[in-house]
Amino acid sequence: MIQGITFKIIWRDDDMYEFQITSSDGISTFINKVYVGYDNYNKMVSEIYQFKNHIYGGIYDIQFGEFGPEYASGAFVARLHFQELGKIYVSIHAQSEFIDFGKKNIASEVKLFFTTEPVLLDNFIEQLKLLKSELVNEASLEIF
Repeated sequence: MIQGITFKIIWRDDDMYEFQITSSDGISTFINKVYVGYDNYNKMVSEIYQFKNHIYGGIYDIQFGEFGPEYASGAFVARLHFQELGKIYVSIHAQSEFIDFGKKNIASEVKLFFTTEPVLLDNFIEQLKLLKSELVNEASLEIF
């Protein structure tokens, strides 16, 4: 299993993807599913491509889905932050789909933190582009 973030396409139609997102800091692993429209996905790929050049303090949030029981499926946010030259600090907040649990409606959640480096971000961006072309079905940002 890759330590970092992996987006795996488990379903697609004419309008959107369903991703299984695996997040791992090397000790803990969390897997959730989110729905992402093609327009939102394409916007994210374009913006993360621009972010890679903001090596002096740039911040970028990848966000898929919404948090809370009123939204479909799960939610995922990864904040990428250049704080030191050559290091990208990544913080993840993810939530599973809500389920009935006794008298409550709950979801599992996680917060994970790790670092990566610009060359691994470049690899991730190239894999994200290949996802659109249907040549591969997953893209991973690995831990430094």
